Amino acid sequence: MNLVVIGAQWGDEGKGKLVDYMAGNAQVVVRFSGGANAGHTIVIGDTTYKLHLIPSGVISKDKIAVLGSGMVIDPEALFSELEMIESQGVDWEGRVLISDRAHLVLPRYKTMDLEMEKDRRLPIGTTGRGIGVAYAEKAQREGVRAGDLWDSRVWNSLLPGDREFLEPFRKRLEGMVINLAAFMAKHKKSNILFEGAQGILLDLDTGTYPFVSSGYSNAAGAALGGGIGPRNLDKILGVFKAYSTRVGNGPFPSEFAPEEHGGLIDLVRETGREYGVTTGRPRRCGYLDLVALKYACRTNSIDALVLTHLDVYDTLKTVTLCTAYEIDGKKVTDFPSRIEDLEKAVPVTKDFPGWQQNLGDIKEYQDLPWEAREYIRFIEEYTETPVTIVSVGYERTQTILREDPWIRS
Repeated sequence: MNLVVIGAQWGDEGKGKLVDYMAGNAQVVVRFSGGANAGHTIVIGDTTYKLHLIPSGVISKDKIAVLGSGMVIDPEALFSELEMIESQGVDWEGRVLISDRAHLVLPRYKTMDLEMEKDRRLPIGTTGRGIGVAYAEKAQREGVRAGDLWDSRVWNSLLPGDREFLEPFRKRLEGMVINLAAFMAKHKKSNILFEGAQGILLDLDTGTYPFVSSGYSNAAGAALGGGIGPRNLDKILGVFKAYSTRVGNGPFPSEFAPEEHGGLIDLVRETGREYGVTTGRPRRCGYLDLVALKYACRTNSIDALVLTHLDVYDTLKTVTLCTAYEIDGKKVTDFPSRIEDLEKAVPVTKDFPGWQQNLGDIKEYQDLPWEAREYIRFIEEYTETPVTIVSVGYERTQTILREDPWIRS
C-alpha cells in the first residue's frame, strides 16, 4: 500500500511525528520533495530528534529511508545530520538511500540565494540554504544530480570549485545512490509511506505564490518524486494543527493581531513550541483557517485529516476558528489566488466553548471532552473530510487513532 502524508497548511503541522508514528507498519519511507529548509521534530521519551533532510521514518528500526527524486540535497548537511542521529543511537548504515535523480545543493547556491533575496521586488523570507537556487538550476537544466557524480561528461563540465566540494562525497555517497524507479518496482508489494515537506499553501503551483517554496508540497508530488505513477497512490492524509502558523513573509488571513491577541500569541507560541526547527525564527500564529484547509482538501484529494496540537488549547475558555473571509465588504469562502485579496481579507470567525482540561493522557477518541469533539465535528463538516487521527502531545504515544490509515478505504 502506498500512503501519502502532506502538510495541509503552511508547513510545521506535525508531519514528522505522524510519519514516525505510522512508520511502524511501513517497510519503506520516501521523502519526495524539499531540502534542508524543512524541519521535522520527533520526540520519543527523553530524546528529541530534529531532522531536515532525512525522512522521519529513519528513527524506526529496520525501516528503509529514501531521499526521493524531487529533493534537493546538500551533501554536507546530509552527513552532518546522519552523524547527529547516529550520536543519538540511530543505526542508519544501509538504511538511508538517495535517488540518482535527486539534485544536489552546492555551496555557491547559498550565496546566490541570499543575493537574490536582496534584489527581489517581493522578498519572501528565504532560509538562505540554496533550495530555491537548486530548483532554479534544475529548471534551467544546469543542475547536478546525485547520479551525475559518476557521469564523466557531467563531472568534467562542472566548475572547479563545485568539483572540489563534491569530490569527498563521491565515495561516501556511492553505496547510497539508487535507481529509485527500479527500487520502487522491486518493493511494489511493500507498505510505503511517502513523506512531504512544507505544506500545500507553500506549494509552487497551489500555494500563495510568490510567497511559496520552490518544490512541490502537494500530494501529486509523491508520485513525481517517489518513483511511481499517480494511479499507485492509495491514500492521502493531510496534517493540520488546531490553529494556523506561518514562517516568513506572505499573506496570512487568520493571523492573530498582536494588539488584540498578544496573550493568545504567547500561549500558542510557547505551549506549541512554535519556533522554526531550521531557522529558530518565531512562527506567526493565527486561528485555524477552514477556508484554506478546505482548499487543501480539494486540491489534493485528501482522504482523511490528521489534527495535531489540539492540547495547546487545553486552558482556553473559548476556542475560535476562521470560517470565511470578508474582502472589500464581500463574504468569501473560496481560497483566493491573488495576494492582494488575501492581504485585505478579514477573518470571519466562529467561537466554540473550550474544554479546559488536559488532553495529554487521553487514549481513545470517545474519551475526549464533548467540547473537543464538537470542535472536530465542525471541522469535518466544513471540509467534508474525516479527521481520523488526533495528536494530543509531542510523544509518539500521545496519538489517538480513530481509523487505521493502513487499511484501504
